[in-house]
Amino acid sequence: MTQTISPGVPSLPAGPPHPAGPAQRSSQEATAHGIGVGLLLLGLFLLGFAGYMFGLSGIQEARAQSTSYATLRAELGQQVAPLGATTPGSPVAILTIPAIGIKNMIVVEGTSPENLELGPGHVRDTPLPGQNGVAEIFGRGATFGAPFGRLTQLRRGDKLTVITGQGKAAYTSIAWGDSGHLVEDPAPNRLLLFTTCSALVPTTYCYLDAELTSPPQTDPGGRPEITSAETPLSGDSGALVLAMIWGLALVIISAAGTVAAHRWSPWLAYLVAAPLALAVLWNLYQSLAALLPNVY
Repeated sequence: MTQTISPGVPSLPAGPPHPAGPAQRSSQEATAHGIGVGLLLLGLFLLGFAGYMFGLSGIQEARAQSTSYATLRAELGQQVAPLGATTPGSPVAILTIPAIGIKNMIVVEGTSPENLELGPGHVRDTPLPGQNGVAEIFGRGATFGAPFGRLTQLRRGDKLTVITGQGKAAYTSIAWGDSGHLVEDPAPNRLLLFTTCSALVPTTYCYLDAELTSPPQTDPGGRPEITSAETPLSGDSGALVLAMIWGLALVIISAAGTVAAHRWSPWLAYLVAAPLALAVLWNLYQSLAALLPNVY
């Protein structure tokens, strides 16, 4: 018998829509959980990097200063302290600026980001402080102990002294300049101290111009050319590859630790993986720090 459907009467669906099954809900929950864990780990990583840059790096710099001071003091006593070009990272001078609390601060050779992790650095293609000519020193203003963090508080007439293998040199601050306003000073023997203008956004550098007030010492010459990573506000692009390698190592250790925790004892897996992860994380942070402006 043929059944007819009256025109104008809409057909109804066979039944209510089926809710998501248990498998689909489980997949969605796992995805949301994975995203949440990923964001949490990213936040912890960035928080840890900030803690390293503005906290732990200062301890690292203080230790390097202590070691460098002992080294240079011994060299000065034996009269073998460097007078010209030397190995980057080696201590070359002792800087004192009473007006801002700097006393017996070690200046190392070189101004790459890695060199300035040890303290203020001498620009390698300029004479040492106290010698004939214009000597230049860079110092960080916010990280790794911020040795030049108060440099911009200096005023005209403030005194500076520097001790090298040739003796003590005295300077008097004359003027301030920055990356957009250079100081025009015709004095032949000067010292320029560079740092970041802002401890928050390191996009410009400021520098103090100080004139030598003690007799100039002889410059032996033979200065090397500097690289682009040794100019103000420069980072070391070569550290990017190293940072990627350390980042990959951290991922591998984390993955291996997670697998080991599921298959064997979680406590044993974490006990083995944690020291390795911390060591790799420290090196990763150092590599990332080298990418930032050197005077920051």
